[in-house]
Amino acid sequence: MIKNVVIIGLIAIANAMVSYENYKVYNIVPKSEAEVQILTDLKKEGYEFWTEILEVGNDVRIMVAPAEDEEFSNYIKSVKLDAVVSITNVQDLIDAQHNTFSSSSSDRSSSLGSFTWDRYYGLDHIHAWLDELEGLYPDVVTTISIGNTVEGRPIKGVIIDYKPNARGERPLTGMIEGGIHAREWISPATVTWIIKEFLTSTDPAVRTLAETFIWHIIPVANPDGYVYTFSNDRMWRKNRNTANHVMCGTNADAGNGIDLNRNFNFLWMSVGASSNPCDQTYAGPRGASELETQALTNHVLRLQRSGELIYYLAFHSYSQMILVPYSHVAGVNVLEAPNYADMFEVAIRAADKLEARHGTRYTVGTSLEILYAVSGSSFDWVKGVANVPIVYLFELRDVGLYGFLLPPEDIIPNNEEIMDSLVEMDRVTRQLGYYTAAGTVLHSVMSLVLATGMLVLFQ
Repeated sequence: MIKNVVIIGLIAIANAMVSYENYKVYNIVPKSEAEVQILTDLKKEGYEFWTEILEVGNDVRIMVAPAEDEEFSNYIKSVKLDAVVSITNVQDLIDAQHNTFSSSSSDRSSSLGSFTWDRYYGLDHIHAWLDELEGLYPDVVTTISIGNTVEGRPIKGVIIDYKPNARGERPLTGMIEGGIHAREWISPATVTWIIKEFLTSTDPAVRTLAETFIWHIIPVANPDGYVYTFSNDRMWRKNRNTANHVMCGTNADAGNGIDLNRNFNFLWMSVGASSNPCDQTYAGPRGASELETQALTNHVLRLQRSGELIYYLAFHSYSQMILVPYSHVAGVNVLEAPNYADMFEVAIRAADKLEARHGTRYTVGTSLEILYAVSGSSFDWVKGVANVPIVYLFELRDVGLYGFLLPPEDIIPNNEEIMDSLVEMDRVTRQLGYYTAAGTVLHSVMSLVLATGMLVLFQ
């Protein structure tokens, strides 16, 4: 009977909305390997690290509960680490994200149908809006579901095609992924803006980008996790698979879920991923174990079989970076990606164009060079297995002032500069010849061979 009471209590805790009232975020920059080790040991004590990989010279952000604040502060002082409070009350930022941003300037707001970009929307509204677009643009937009989650939700998106049945046997195609990490709300807000721009912009460069390709766009690739950030825990990152659950100290919920961006079957679990279900970067029991991973994988391979998949773009937050595959290499080893020089050149030009709009600076490089080592990510799999030529992961605003809790007033400026970067990206990609048969034939042959063999794995 006692055991049942405990289980019921744990379920009740898991189903209650987590409050982050008076939680602080501290920023620490370790100056030596010894300080990195101190932080590594601290991480094992159950503190919530917003920074996944700990390295000398890199910002480390740690969220601390009010009940632990005095003990944490005393310990940090005792080991002579410099810690600065970057967020004084996490809940205040969470509450602000549920507000609607009001602006008197008409050019700072926009809408399409029932959707605006002055607030963050839940999954049901996003999915309803995608259906609405099919009604508004019946000759251009098709709503799709590429699979279902463990909780039975569709992984929904749209196909935007301005020239249906008039593109030949192997049409140029692009795919955009958003929301694979649940708490990164700015990602779906950015991807939905891109959809809006592709459908409504009168800018000739945007029109070229929108109409040259068949676009497959998935705003929320982790629907269960995204819903959970609205209903239960705003800071949830992983999916909601409970099959590998373990107890993580007193936290009944932390041992649920898999980090989908560590679960793809390309160098799975080789670096920058965890085998511990309690960790935010838990990669799952095996590569491509998750339904969401399988859905994205299979969809990419189907696109490779039916056309020339030129672009794959993944949107995350935060850090203001354009990451180039692969995420486990640096120095001369970046050339493991056969067209790394082209991808780097395109990204540098895109970052320069992005900065011109609002002065926001993005850094370009592999994740190992400018962020941290990663394996099993979606965009690395797309490059390493599907062999798509132009592949990036965008880490959106900001660099830590708000972190995952970017205010609604930043949505539109963020989206405007990202759209500028995509237009420039496409301009340079076109100049480099990736639209031509000669520029894509090698990618096509290799991709089709891989697709034919790999698709069977998930059928």
